[in-house]
Amino acid sequence: MKPLKIVTLGGGSGYTPELIDGFIKRHAELPVSEFWLVDIETGREKLEIVGQLAQRMVKKSGIPMTVHLSTDRQLALKDADFVTTQIRVGQLAARIQDEKIPLRYGVLGQETTGPGGFMKAQRTIPVLLEICKEMETLCPDAWLINFTNPAGIVTEAIEKHSKIKSLGICSGANSMMMDIAKTYGVGREAIDARIMGLNHLIFADRITLHGKDITADFIEKLAQGASDNKLKNIPDVGLPPEFIRALNVYPLSYLKYFYLNREMVEHELEELNQGGTRGERSLQIEKALFEIYRNPELCEKPPELSNRGGAYYSDTACSIISALYNNKKEVHVVNTANRGTTPDLPDDAVIETNALIDKQGARPLAYGRLPARIRGLVQSVKAFEELTIEAAMTGNKHTALLALAAHPLVPSVAVAENILKEYLAANRDFLPQYTLAMDE
Repeated sequence: MKPLKIVTLGGGSGYTPELIDGFIKRHAELPVSEFWLVDIETGREKLEIVGQLAQRMVKKSGIPMTVHLSTDRQLALKDADFVTTQIRVGQLAARIQDEKIPLRYGVLGQETTGPGGFMKAQRTIPVLLEICKEMETLCPDAWLINFTNPAGIVTEAIEKHSKIKSLGICSGANSMMMDIAKTYGVGREAIDARIMGLNHLIFADRITLHGKDITADFIEKLAQGASDNKLKNIPDVGLPPEFIRALNVYPLSYLKYFYLNREMVEHELEELNQGGTRGERSLQIEKALFEIYRNPELCEKPPELSNRGGAYYSDTACSIISALYNNKKEVHVVNTANRGTTPDLPDDAVIETNALIDKQGARPLAYGRLPARIRGLVQSVKAFEELTIEAAMTGNKHTALLALAAHPLVPSVAVAENILKEYLAANRDFLPQYTLAMDE
């Protein structure tokens, strides 16, 4: 097999050991010879700490892979086969502002859902499209595998405004399947399900165990509290049993932000007063992780990394890259263009769903109309996403206001206007597209 060159942008991320671990385990099917970890100059210290850990992990494994550390993105991108992105423009400090500003108005403060997802997209989309332009010259045949949140919005921006082949991935669906498998005491490979919706807004039905439909049985177990999709970054607030039975599909934990909005906001406000936002707690977790990473004796992914969230991240990423590279024709859940999968969303809208993955890319499996009980929510969030992308591309404050006002978790236009005003002021350094609008 042809040796592979993989480039990870945002290589100084605390998640990187998870990714390295995944590629080490799959080296027989993914013969990576060059692995480039790339970050910006201000992230050099973290890049060196996590990069040296990655080098120790590879050395211990004995596989023929060289890990390069660089702040020269163009040097790294030259002739890459796969480029993965896990960038955070503005670092965790920007995320914390994304969370705190909406909470001042009694609105959800969350990294990817609601106003926080809007603001992160405004900072991120221009940077990723700049990366895509560089790829068009330096590695035009490479696949861009986007992990950067909000993954669905970012992937749609790339689909609409770049020629680069791309897929967005998230570990959410895989975590749902793992939770189902745990409920029945079986391995992940025994479970399958149809996934419908958008990134961080997915629903599972047609759930099977060894090919037998267990949807009704699992939904009842869910209602009785015998199972749940618990993510470390989502407050553990349960949906009412009768609502679970009425919904009759398995929702990702992020749906609690919509179905239990008041309770979740109250929980976030309580956490803010007691110990800070999730972003502030993540900052402390990250600091502790990097102290662990500094240990020159550490040669493996530390168990403490699981506290950061993102479980099954490397499994999801590496299995999809392997399916592309090895032309496996496997079904995976990815973020990709709708292309007729459901008539309830535009064909060029990015959805998160089951797709057949081979060397040509992703071919989503059509599922037809969305059930009425979830259709309205999915469509309204997609309208928000489309406006969010347009705002990020144009820097138009009116479009930005419309995007925030369109989101189901923003209670009024007046609140949307106040949040937007504070967001633009707090993010001036990261929003060159809004410069003229902010100076008006």
